[in-house]
Amino acid sequence: MLRIGLIGLGFMGNTHLENYMRLEQEGHDIQVVALCDMDPEKLKGPATAGNIETVGGAIDFGRFKKYTSVADMLAGEQLDAVDITLPTFLHEQVAVQCLEHGLHVLCEKPMALTQEACDNMLAAAERSGKQLMIGQCLRFWPAYVRLKEAIEGGEFGEVTNACFFRGGATPTWGPWLLQKEKSGGALMDMHVHDADMVYWLFGMPQAVSAVGRNVVPGSGYDLVSAHYRYAGGQVVNAQADWTLQGDFGFEMTYRVNFERGNILFKDGVVRVNPNEGAGYAPELSADMGYYYQLKHFVERLVAGLPIVTAAGRDTRGTIELVRAEMRSADEDGAWVAIVTGEQVRYYDDEG
Repeated sequence: MLRIGLIGLGFMGNTHLENYMRLEQEGHDIQVVALCDMDPEKLKGPATAGNIETVGGAIDFGRFKKYTSVADMLAGEQLDAVDITLPTFLHEQVAVQCLEHGLHVLCEKPMALTQEACDNMLAAAERSGKQLMIGQCLRFWPAYVRLKEAIEGGEFGEVTNACFFRGGATPTWGPWLLQKEKSGGALMDMHVHDADMVYWLFGMPQAVSAVGRNVVPGSGYDLVSAHYRYAGGQVVNAQADWTLQGDFGFEMTYRVNFERGNILFKDGVVRVNPNEGAGYAPELSADMGYYYQLKHFVERLVAGLPIVTAAGRDTRGTIELVRAEMRSADEDGAWVAIVTGEQVRYYDDEG
């Protein structure tokens, strides 16, 4: 039996809890035994809303042991793993604390605010011999998994260009989100999803150029447009905007063009369009990436196998990429090269 403690009960914490309950009901050998949040009110039941509807359903919060301190939870429970859904600036501290306590860790995205913080988390995992997984949920989202399969399988030949977009209203469910030093702004909190897709699908680019704008004072960049340079000449860009107020809602999309076709994801539907022949909408699971992400986490741990997708050592590269974008945006879109893990500025196209 894999005994799990869940740390943080905002929107994402409750989303994870709902999916763990489903996995339990499906017969997986797991049990969420303890909940931890510094706010006692959140321990009473679902709290904060986010930007995507989740599976829903009533959960009996009386079944869990409840704590307002991570240290107290670790001292009071016999756990095998924890799931950390805390604000970004706490990821490093709490992940290291739990790894050093001898627990496997699933930590929400982004992994941390800096490469150095990521390295501290990885070192703690190495010392403890425990596994660290990061909640880059798009790696499990059916629409993005379908794209990954098309790219790796060469279904339509090589990619010629790709663009990704993610946008919605300015977040209001946590004041820390609008404090650059705690969240990293829209680049690190929202855009990190699509930066992770660029890295996961195409590998680390040679260089990145990003322009951004700050709208909410102190929040960092609230909107960004990033371009990525690859040796193969693919035209790849990603945009994010969390200033889309009013009735806009939330949107995540991609459009990827290949030598012999294109794939579009819009309004929750994937459309595959071969250059020759009729386009079609493939049958994909209606389940969200959150479910498949947690399923991967618990199945691998129960089986005693290493995490394959979104392991900490892999997702560290995503943070390196976003930090390079931040530096580029600070320098008005200057190309920033990424060479053997270190960022170097390009002053012109000659490097």
